[in-house]
Amino acid sequence: MSPKTGEMLHLRGNALNKGEPVALPLTQSSMYHLPGAPDGYASYGRVDNPTWVHLEHVLSHLENAPCLSFPSGMAAISAALFATVKAGARLLIPSDGYYVTRLLADRFLSHLGVSVVERPTTAFAEGGLDEFDVVFLESPSNPGLDMLDLPAIAETVREAGGITVADNTTMTPLGQRPLDLGVDVVVSSDTKAMGGHSDLLMGHVASRNPQIMERVEEWRRVSGAIPGPHEAWLLHRGLETLDVRFDRMCSSAQVLAERLAAHPAVKHIRYPGLPGDPAHTLAAAQTARFGFLLSITLDSEAKAEQFINACPLLRPATSFGGVHSSAERRARWGDAVDPAFIRLSVGCEPLEELWQAIEASLKAV
Repeated sequence: MSPKTGEMLHLRGNALNKGEPVALPLTQSSMYHLPGAPDGYASYGRVDNPTWVHLEHVLSHLENAPCLSFPSGMAAISAALFATVKAGARLLIPSDGYYVTRLLADRFLSHLGVSVVERPTTAFAEGGLDEFDVVFLESPSNPGLDMLDLPAIAETVREAGGITVADNTTMTPLGQRPLDLGVDVVVSSDTKAMGGHSDLLMGHVASRNPQIMERVEEWRRVSGAIPGPHEAWLLHRGLETLDVRFDRMCSSAQVLAERLAAHPAVKHIRYPGLPGDPAHTLAAAQTARFGFLLSITLDSEAKAEQFINACPLLRPATSFGGVHSSAERRARWGDAVDPAFIRLSVGCEPLEELWQAIEASLKAV
């Protein structure tokens, strides 16, 4: 079920009393006036904040599930994993997904007695899924944009008694709804498209399993992995334009992908919205939009760098999902991709102006 984004914009307004501000106030306090017994009241800044509360109300509306916010995407991923694994557990993660998730599993979880197995997205189910306690999914994969059959994997893992956790950063709840497809837990880096303005670090965890959410909340409270109220306020403001931004970004990405696929300077392109893309069939079946990320591979590393750095409407930066289009060679971070592989995040610039800049930069290489 797609979220009603118009209703989301008025969640606060329809609950206001006369004279209260329409815009969400920023509560910047570590202490609360607390005479007598503290039960049922905000108590301390590591535990309670009214700005978080309303942000999580909006996120829960988008996910149609209870939701908790975190100070970054990796904080959300960490909370979801530490809430679901324990010593002796077996964890399956993608070998071609976001590399910091792999670092967390390798450098920390494995040293706490968790057995970690990595598999590539295109062969994720090969070897079986029933031996794992937790299966971490990323679809589309970042940066390769390969897709997983989320309903089939979620059903198989659940029947074997396991838990699925899906990173939905690249698609947002407007583009793909893993919980509706049977996944147990969703994590997201809201630093990206959810915030949308490249000015905050945030993340969230959502699940319809109350026991898991209790553990996630306890992890946040005890570990101190809490968002700052200003960042929560910024994310709330960003969410108010998510529908408009996401629509523009996905629509532009589709047109750019079709044009880039026909460009002689582009050796290879990946975008799930292209009918010939290996991920197209799965994407068409389980996503509402094909997303705003695409990848192109040019003839050489030097040409890739020249293209990125010479284009005035592409920011040469890591991360993605902002209103400014951005691009980077992912090999510079150690991803197992061609040195000339470029991840391109399509922003909110006018389409034809953006295309003219990209085309001119490609011509120059």
